[in-house]
Amino acid sequence: MHAYRTTTCGALRLVNDGTEAKIAGWVHRKRDHGQLLFVDLRDHYGITQCVIDVSSPLFKSVDALKLESVISVTGTIVKRSAETINTKLPTGEIELSIKALEVLSEAEPLPFPVNADADYPEDMRLRYRFLDLRREGVHANIMLRSQVIASVRRRMIDQGFTEFQTPILTASSPEGARDYLVPSRIHPGQFYALPQAPQQFKQLLMVAGFDRYFQIAPCFRDEASRADRSPGEFYQLDFEMSFVTQDDVFAAIEPVIAGIFQEFGKGKTVSATPFTRIPYADAIAKYGSDKPDLRNPITMSDVTETFRGSGFKIFAGQIESDPKVRVWAIPGPTGGNRAFCDRMNSWAQGEGQPGLGYIFFREGEAEGAGPVARNLGPERTAQLKTELGLKDGDAVFFVCGVPKTFVQFAGAARMKVGSELKLVESGVFKFCWVTDFPMYEYDEELKQIVFSHNPFSMPQGELEALNNQDPLTIKAFQYDIVCNGVELSSGAIRNHRPDIMYRAFEIAGYPASEVEARFGGMLNAFKFGAPPHGGSAPGIDRIVMLLADTPNIREIVAFPMNQQAQDLLMQAPAAVSPERLRELHIRLALPPDAKPKT
Repeated sequence: MHAYRTTTCGALRLVNDGTEAKIAGWVHRKRDHGQLLFVDLRDHYGITQCVIDVSSPLFKSVDALKLESVISVTGTIVKRSAETINTKLPTGEIELSIKALEVLSEAEPLPFPVNADADYPEDMRLRYRFLDLRREGVHANIMLRSQVIASVRRRMIDQGFTEFQTPILTASSPEGARDYLVPSRIHPGQFYALPQAPQQFKQLLMVAGFDRYFQIAPCFRDEASRADRSPGEFYQLDFEMSFVTQDDVFAAIEPVIAGIFQEFGKGKTVSATPFTRIPYADAIAKYGSDKPDLRNPITMSDVTETFRGSGFKIFAGQIESDPKVRVWAIPGPTGGNRAFCDRMNSWAQGEGQPGLGYIFFREGEAEGAGPVARNLGPERTAQLKTELGLKDGDAVFFVCGVPKTFVQFAGAARMKVGSELKLVESGVFKFCWVTDFPMYEYDEELKQIVFSHNPFSMPQGELEALNNQDPLTIKAFQYDIVCNGVELSSGAIRNHRPDIMYRAFEIAGYPASEVEARFGGMLNAFKFGAPPHGGSAPGIDRIVMLLADTPNIREIVAFPMNQQAQDLLMQAPAAVSPERLRELHIRLALPPDAKPKT
């Protein structure tokens, strides 16, 4: 017989009744029923109930076992009586009658119980992460992550992609966040950077003649923690394709993404492919966000003209004084009562707003109710009701101002109305592409035109647009994929032509010399023949978070850092010895209030 086990704790079934087995694992629970002692033994695969009678010479040894001690037990598989079957366990129809016991590792008292998924302080969970990972929920999340990545690889290969690895020690990149720097011992005063993304390398692979690349890529950014991104590092499905249009990119990745969510979505409905495409300008105007949550059916409308010159002077005066001012309407189906409207108004004030204008339409009353309706007048109120498709029992809320300043609040109000009125669809994954991002925007502080998003995107209209069009009207072949209001990735058709690149950067205030100094490697490669290419990089962490239905990235990463970018388990970052610093030619220049840790 094997030294530790002949089978796992999740494998035994009724068909094994009467056979002998040896299993090993952690003591999950113990229950003393007087004449019988029950031990739930747990391993990676599941739980098996073990039982021993008080008359057994091993009873005292089993009774003395501490929770989370590692043991191996041998015994006979016995069918449970009908009233003791546990239908919640795959092994719930049998139990193992203990005949032999070996303690492989005794556990000390636990800082927190492992056999419950209750909440515990995060610093404790991270300091004892190896214990936290034994808990059923977290353990299942890490397995889900592994299975998702394996499925992604299979699906990408089936789509004709080849996996390549790109360097981890590289040069500083223009991604926008801070790099993590690695000092070079043999090149004093010089540093490598950990890649913020494999962006330049994957484009160079296309220049090198490889057609379809992918990688489950680690990315490193020295930035503040967020709920959906670990400080320091994260993983993405990085891919790039040659000789493609935007439509080709969508067609290649949609089956992969949809397939993953169908496979691991626990029966939730997944958007049919091709996914809905929403131009950036429409996403902002209708949803108040470039990450629209399509589970909420509410769409906003511009109703500025209805208020222009009206008796509702608060809005009419703003419209008259500034041509940039707009009024947006947020419908509230079934919200047609004063209590709900007042509640939304109070919520808006809690968000730092002066309030939230509204009209509500009571059942059986022809005219709308509320201060806005009284001042707007019955004719314009009726016009609003018709234009917005409202009916008796509905409400509508209004936001007024310059859209650039209120759009975030308007988007939040849309989601608040949808949530409060229980309009947000559940049990679904709703995907969309947000397309046609602006190439440039005007920076009020710098008083100049700057890139809006990715400077390496191909402008729509290419060189002709750059030379002859108002820069603020130029759109880029740039796109995001969004699921349930969560941005999974940004992507683009790349600018592969040096002449277009020089001109695009010139508009944003970069002379050719600076472009060559900062991006010379990739620019030089493009001068030797580059194919049209494009790609994207959906975040693995965010995909798993959606599938696991958790808002916190630390629930789906095996060994995450805390919000202060510290690894409490391995005690990183940590000070290094003076000898090591001398080897690296580094002298510390700490701020006055900081002391090196020893």
